[in-house]
Amino acid sequence: MPLDPLPEPPAVGAADPPDDALGEVARLLAGRSVAVLTGAGLSTESGIPDYRGPTGSLRRRTPMTYQEFVGSPEARRRYWARSHAGWRSIAGARPNAGHLAVEELHRRGLVSAVITQNVDGLHRAAGTVDAVELHGGLDRVVCLGCGRGSAREDLDRRLRALNGAFPEDGALRNADGDVELPDALVASFRVVACGACGGILKPDVVFFGESVPTPRVRHCFDLVDGARGLLVLGSSLAVMSGLRFVRHAARAGKPVAIVNQGPTRGDDRADILVDLPLGPALTALTERLAAAPPA
Repeated sequence: MPLDPLPEPPAVGAADPPDDALGEVARLLAGRSVAVLTGAGLSTESGIPDYRGPTGSLRRRTPMTYQEFVGSPEARRRYWARSHAGWRSIAGARPNAGHLAVEELHRRGLVSAVITQNVDGLHRAAGTVDAVELHGGLDRVVCLGCGRGSAREDLDRRLRALNGAFPEDGALRNADGDVELPDALVASFRVVACGACGGILKPDVVFFGESVPTPRVRHCFDLVDGARGLLVLGSSLAVMSGLRFVRHAARAGKPVAIVNQGPTRGDDRADILVDLPLGPALTALTERLAAAPPA
């Protein structure tokens, strides 16, 4: 899909070489109202590993599935022990240059919507309070019995009170916020139930094998439909939950740009491909667009 009809701001001028892919992304953003889809690669510079990229944890293990979690008390004990050990590090993570750049582009009206596959809450922390968290957020907990939601900090206090000096760190942190722990330590961990009904508590995130709520998916499709293009940042698009939006945009004739380290499953649908670290790439984009007039 040619991008020639898009307006070109002074910061992205004729001096840019024709093979300047980052300049092409800037031209796309200069047209305004671009939807952004972000993945785990955006958060690696905040110290959170991704699943499939250079720090990918899927090379080491498969994350717990929804079926395991709901079907086995032992699996839930393992999940909560490992997650409790890693929670303080996730809670202490801070937005990096990439998150801040996305918020700056959003504030300027160049980005119309932010959809994230990440569960770390860093877009919200960067100021993008209306970012759609496609897979939920680790800072929230939900009861599978009564549906009551609560803050992860409340659960953390209850778990610390019950488990005493249980370690709050580990040798290997994974993208979903847990760490590797010895089996004996996991076996000693005590899990708490919902304070309202005694039901099973689950992090308010979409596990592998679990479906994203249909209304949330429809809302994301609406956001892509309302945008004039789609920019993917730091996602391998290996799972359909994100790839479907790339395919949807491409079918609608909207330009698709992907900035990611390494190949993605959506490369064949992309008009622009940029293989760069997200922080430096997005910082460069905001600098190129600095001369564009505000929305």
